[in-house]
Amino acid sequence: MRRAELFGVPRVRPWSWQAFLLGFVVVAASAALQGVCVALGAKLYFAAFLPSIFVVGLVAGAPAATFAALLAIALVWWAFMPPFFQFSALTSADADSINLFFLLAVFLIGLADLCRKTAAIVSRGGLQSSSESAATNPQ
Repeated sequence: MRRAELFGVPRVRPWSWQAFLLGFVVVAASAALQGVCVALGAKLYFAAFLPSIFVVGLVAGAPAATFAALLAIALVWWAFMPPFFQFSALTSADADSINLFFLLAVFLIGLADLCRKTAAIVSRGGLQSSSESAATNPQ
């Protein structure tokens, strides 16, 4: 039987060190992309990080995606919110941005987890139906 994969992308065990390393690498790549976007004038702090959270959740599971989301929050606060490259008190707009990102990250992690579980069910051959349905049960 084949391993559970989604479109040919291999899955990583959720609590393994490879999963957390993947989360770190994807957040670092997203930070580089976000740096390019900021250099071009974009003011969206978390734009490059949302797709990466979903990808990490899909490939490596919810624990690694949660780690990536928390790492992204700390990285954006430190590197992309003024004053740059230092932690300072958050303005209300910055706090709202972090809260919105956290809410969206929770939804994306849940969606990625559902996709992982669905891929596992499909790779096993789908849901197995019982011989009797509840509608035809004489009881």
